[in-house]
Amino acid sequence: MNTNNASISKKPLSIKGIFSLTPFTLLDYPHKTACIVWFAGCNMRCLYCYNPEIVLGKGKIDFETILNFLKTRKGLLDGVVLSGGECTLHHKIIDFIKEIKAMGFAVKIDTNGSNPKILNSLIRNRLIDYVALDYKSLPHTFKKLTQSGLFSEFEESLKLLIQSDIPFEVRTTFHSSLISEDDFSKMIEYLEIQNFEGNYYVQHFMNNVPTLSKLDSSNKEIQLKDFSTSKIKVIFREQ
Repeated sequence: MNTNNASISKKPLSIKGIFSLTPFTLLDYPHKTACIVWFAGCNMRCLYCYNPEIVLGKGKIDFETILNFLKTRKGLLDGVVLSGGECTLHHKIIDFIKEIKAMGFAVKIDTNGSNPKILNSLIRNRLIDYVALDYKSLPHTFKKLTQSGLFSEFEESLKLLIQSDIPFEVRTTFHSSLISEDDFSKMIEYLEIQNFEGNYYVQHFMNNVPTLSKLDSSNKEIQLKDFSTSKIKVIFREQ
């Protein structure tokens, strides 16, 4: 009976929910050496998405394969980045992270904030060490940009992170045809209204790369201005 229970508990981690693995990065987890686990599938269809093959694709690698890889990286890597796609969509994500944490790795998740219930569980159970929250746009442009109606879920996730003691960052991909300068200023005001303080990272859209939708080129004129406030420091990241 115990043997059967053990096999039942392990079986879900054999599900192929992962698209690919980046075995090493110094850029994606602040101040840590890490690998990146790319989860297949997403509940948004952001027009500027750089990972259409991941968002529209299906998983190729099961959780057990990744866990076996991590066993060989103990003492070599500090952390694991769970990205995608949208990692919080996968119903076995909590079990997966528990296994990763048991090996001693720090865990960072990249999320669009669309699953606050899972995020809240991860926060309450101390299963994550850092979060990168994608702030797509304001409500009036959110549906067009993401092809989803999930702004209220994002807002709930933002509030959860602000109220928690989990280190996190808010970041936006900026495309000059999708977000106006006036809207960008209002996005910063919105963060202030939500009582967010700290660094707000903005990365310019990279022209001439495959994306989910065909877009005009984006310019970087917005970077010529200082949008920082007394509470929020706006930092333009180079990609």
